[in-house]
Amino acid sequence: MSSAAIRYVAIGDSFTEGVGDEQPDGTVRGWADLVAQGLADATGQPVEYANLAIRGRLLARIISEQLEPAIALEPTLISFNGGGNDMLRPGTNMPWIIGETEKALRQIQNAGIEPLLLAGANPTGGLPSGGRVARKGDDLTRAAGGIASRLNVKFADNWSDRELAGRQYWSIDRLHLAPVGHHRVAANVLRTLGHAHPADWVIDAESIPAPGAREQLAYTREHVIPWIGRRLTGRSSGDGRTPKYCEFVTVLPRG
Repeated sequence: MSSAAIRYVAIGDSFTEGVGDEQPDGTVRGWADLVAQGLADATGQPVEYANLAIRGRLLARIISEQLEPAIALEPTLISFNGGGNDMLRPGTNMPWIIGETEKALRQIQNAGIEPLLLAGANPTGGLPSGGRVARKGDDLTRAAGGIASRLNVKFADNWSDRELAGRQYWSIDRLHLAPVGHHRVAANVLRTLGHAHPADWVIDAESIPAPGAREQLAYTREHVIPWIGRRLTGRSSGDGRTPKYCEFVTVLPRG
């Protein structure tokens, strides 16, 4: 086992994997990678970091495929987020999501590991039928806050960050955060953990105008229709993918 004081494992879906924060080499970074770097910078010590999240995962698969391997790494901290993909589908079983989230957090605690619960950012301002999804997100966030309070778990509530809901924080597909959005989430998480974010991070962005009719048509053709196609055929954007960091990597403090 690593001797690092902080051993951090992130589990979840595309939000935690880092989709939307693409790097020049084609990999994704994202808020969890940034949190690992922020923790190293804040403490001045190396941080061991793993990320088991895979895009497209529903909550059931996050728990069945990622939770036990995360615990087996013997980390000091596991961040947990899931249910976002479930909310995009009709007939979401919200009581089941809430119950399974609480069970997962208790399992982490029973292993002697600190859990960190996250509410994802709110993308619904730019999505078709966004109001329906927003109501589910509101309900889930309220329930998550209640779970965190009962279990004495730290809770990073990105859903309620109204600034983060602005178009300027989202990538072209409107479902995943842009790099500045990932930085803002990472800053929220670090604050929840009791640390300031690095001074060189940009976590605010200027407002951008609403899309026009031509832009909206292009968005529907390039992003909405393919998403519907995957749902109808039972495919996922995460099919065939493996975690980017299934074992610990060492993140060194900068400077």
